[in-house]
Amino acid sequence: MQRLFLIPLLFASLAAPRASHAQSPDPADYLFPVCGVQGLYSANFGEMRPNHFHSGVDIKTDGVEGKPLVAVADGYVSRIAVSPSGYGRALYIALDNGTTAVYGHLSRFRDDLEAFVRSERLRQRRNRIDLWCTADRFPVRQGDTVGYSGNSGTSFGPHLHYEIRETATQRTLNTVRLGIVRPKDDLPPTIVRIRYFETDTVRGIPVHTERFACDAVKSDPHTYRLARTAPLEVGPCGHFVVEATDRRNGVANTFGLYRMTQYVDDRPVFEYRMDGFTFDRSRYCNAAAHYPLQVATRHEAIRLAALEGACTDFCPTLVGRGALRTQEGQSHRIRIEAEDDCGNISQIAFTVRGRGARPAACDSLAVVCDRRRTSTLAADEATLTLPAGALYESLCVRPERLSLRPKADTTLILLSPVYRLLDASVPLQKAATVRIRAFVPEKLRPHTTLAVIDRKGRLVNAGGRYDDGTVTARTTQTGPMLVVADTVPPTVRPLFADGADLSRAEGLAFRLGDNFSGIASCELYIDGEWSICDRYPMKGTAFHPFDTPRTQSRHTVRLEASDASGNRTVWTGMFYR
Repeated sequence: MQRLFLIPLLFASLAAPRASHAQSPDPADYLFPVCGVQGLYSANFGEMRPNHFHSGVDIKTDGVEGKPLVAVADGYVSRIAVSPSGYGRALYIALDNGTTAVYGHLSRFRDDLEAFVRSERLRQRRNRIDLWCTADRFPVRQGDTVGYSGNSGTSFGPHLHYEIRETATQRTLNTVRLGIVRPKDDLPPTIVRIRYFETDTVRGIPVHTERFACDAVKSDPHTYRLARTAPLEVGPCGHFVVEATDRRNGVANTFGLYRMTQYVDDRPVFEYRMDGFTFDRSRYCNAAAHYPLQVATRHEAIRLAALEGACTDFCPTLVGRGALRTQEGQSHRIRIEAEDDCGNISQIAFTVRGRGARPAACDSLAVVCDRRRTSTLAADEATLTLPAGALYESLCVRPERLSLRPKADTTLILLSPVYRLLDASVPLQKAATVRIRAFVPEKLRPHTTLAVIDRKGRLVNAGGRYDDGTVTARTTQTGPMLVVADTVPPTVRPLFADGADLSRAEGLAFRLGDNFSGIASCELYIDGEWSICDRYPMKGTAFHPFDTPRTQSRHTVRLEASDASGNRTVWTGMFYR
């Protein structure tokens, strides 16, 4: 009897020590996953993004959807998922060689898979679905068509997100470095800038102060020098941050680095290398990078040192956690190599000379947050509780109530002062609990949430619910926060005329919008029956495909859209088909 398993994703977050990684797969085992394309790429493995490493490669589909996708090796379809976010329509094939191929952002699956997914969505009355299959349900042979490329989920244009994972650990692998896919690339990385941060200790807490930033100047395609020629003066303890980027032949996209190695007097003391990771390690990109620089630039800002709470899986060479220690008057020759995943290397070399320490400034009113222990920060009616391990490094913090007023947003009702408990430049590995007490009129309580002010001064939903005079949220967002009420329901606009004859149409299309908290759910009913409705948040649309025969009759339609603040819109109409 064939069986369907609905299995939780717990195993996907299991971490495996570096020493126990499976043997590298043989590149000869794999076909290229997409047919009829030029073989160009828009993103590579391990790129540093806000709060995660990119877990695969993005293959361009020449600006169109519908390119055939093939099984890269023998195996079976182990999982099929449909979601309005993330990978959208995604397919997972467990391969006989012990790896799993992942295909993301599909437009549709092949016919038998599509029929299976449709029947399960209708049976469960769920638009978002995650199905796990046994090995005998959908076996595939290398080269079989399994689906078609698309632009679903969190996708900014037609492409295929492609991963190879170790099946046992779900550790995702660098397919380019392993030679499983082979982009055309003879362009070495570009070294943009070198920054130096001096480290001092204040009240037992490390404080990093930027002392200088120096542009890199290209001497030849593989060699850079600093714009200043004199030795760089450095303190007794510090580290470098390198801003760098990479390009590939034939595309305008920029890519992340594979390796960054620092040598001191020809001795390797630090290396960052991106061969693969389990998904519980992905958020540690916030520590591998210099977070404030990383979120503010298109380059990668790689920190050539490991913070106290950083994951060292990505640091095969780590001497003194990468810190550069220099006595006054002492000189060192620094050389930094940057390598992309195709093996192209650039380097920069310069001399540093030690000078006396420059003590960091100390705020006597700051509160010490020890990353090893739970900490609570408070300012007037606001508190933030950090669990142990939420910070990548212990901090001195001064929570405060601000006299700041956010940029005018007439759709939101502001219900509290603005509080800064943690600065937006501080990333979190684990969610903190934020509580703000505020007077909220009863009719607004179901629609009350927390908002954070982003770097551009805009209000962004941070989640949370009102209860007994307090709005509470668990969030990894940091920065100035306040209580707001969002009472504006989503907008729903059909992309067809009410009562239209849709006999020649492929389906029902709607334009959806929301002012603040975002669409949380979308339910469609045709002639009173629950019907499938695919949502595309990046396009702001929802779509129901016609997959039943035309009857040349009148049909009623009802679309219910709700946002994350509890507001709901119902649109009703009719069509002929």
